[in-house]
Amino acid sequence: MLAATVRVTRDLDLAEECVQDAYLAALEEWQRRGIPDRPGAWLVTAARHNALDALRRAATLRSKLHLLVEPAATGDDPAAGTTPAADDRLRLLFLCCHPALAPDAQVALTLRLACGVPTPDVARAFLVAEATMAARITRAKKKIVAARIPFRMPSAAELPDRLDAVLTVIHLLFTTGHTAPTGPRLSRDDLTDRALGLARLLHRLMPDEREVRGLLALLLANHARRATRTGPDGRLLRLDEQDRSRWDRGAVAEADRLVVGALRGGAGRFGLQAAIATLHATAPTAADTDWAQIVVLYDALLAVWPSPVVALNRAVAVAMVAGPATGLAELEALDRQGHLAGYHYLPAVKADLLRRLDRHADAAAEYARALALAGNDAERAFLAERVAEVDEHVRRRPV
Repeated sequence: MLAATVRVTRDLDLAEECVQDAYLAALEEWQRRGIPDRPGAWLVTAARHNALDALRRAATLRSKLHLLVEPAATGDDPAAGTTPAADDRLRLLFLCCHPALAPDAQVALTLRLACGVPTPDVARAFLVAEATMAARITRAKKKIVAARIPFRMPSAAELPDRLDAVLTVIHLLFTTGHTAPTGPRLSRDDLTDRALGLARLLHRLMPDEREVRGLLALLLANHARRATRTGPDGRLLRLDEQDRSRWDRGAVAEADRLVVGALRGGAGRFGLQAAIATLHATAPTAADTDWAQIVVLYDALLAVWPSPVVALNRAVAVAMVAGPATGLAELEALDRQGHLAGYHYLPAVKADLLRRLDRHADAAAEYARALALAGNDAERAFLAERVAEVDEHVRRRPV
């Protein structure tokens, strides 16, 4: 098989890849339709077809390469000073975030095409059904063709119109890796590292943009805790359970410095989120967290970015300042609005507040609701443990 495929590709590595793809296709196809009469010939033919497809794609790429590669950097080149590979990554982000597309479509398309995030995970990030997101991405692709959007890096004057979408994409890419929507592990370091690298590249490209500083600070403050978010057994650890001595203090200090610049002269949504994250990261202990200041920052964040997720996070901070009953009242109002239907963190937070109010039967129901919505195995294990704890408390309570 390899010899036959090499004759087509003239490239051993590509031939090996095509053969492996043929084996994978056989595993799926033969289970559905049965083993063919001549399995060896089937595999050779499949591998050769894979090779021809790969060669056609390469030829198409070569024919379009001049549309991606621009002349050497000039004084007004926004990507001047970055490496060619870095330039390509940023170019792709800005290309997908064209203002001719609706903002949500820009972000969804870029996550799917430029970042490789699967459509179901993109849908989870936007709190919509997978079918809805698939249709949105398809419409965005058609819009690019219909509007004849040029496949080039925007000029320096055009960058600000696309910046917010690019920042949003990088943030959502990090979020998708920080807590993976599905799978056995809590996080995906490949996605968080990629997002952090893009944020650094963007900061080098646009060092004077407050929101670029804010995004980098936000990612650094959260990424600093990556080694302590789960125990040796993979169990999820709450913020107050994490060993703060193991946090990356260099990253925290860098985030703290960036926040100062991000908030100077005004505050955007990424700068405010970064300020909240650094307050958590710089508190010596969980008990030392300045929750009152965090509520103030969430109030400011809601003013510039009215989002139900922000309202949920603010309710958590309110509960820490004014007590669980006050926080629960805000969560119940948010729940009635229905904007966070399917978002497992809402019932999970409600359950925690109900438990703190000694309403264990209600807490059990909310934990079970959250468990039914969660897709990450580490989070599911944590929630299942909580369900068992509150159920046991209810059973032991005297009648």
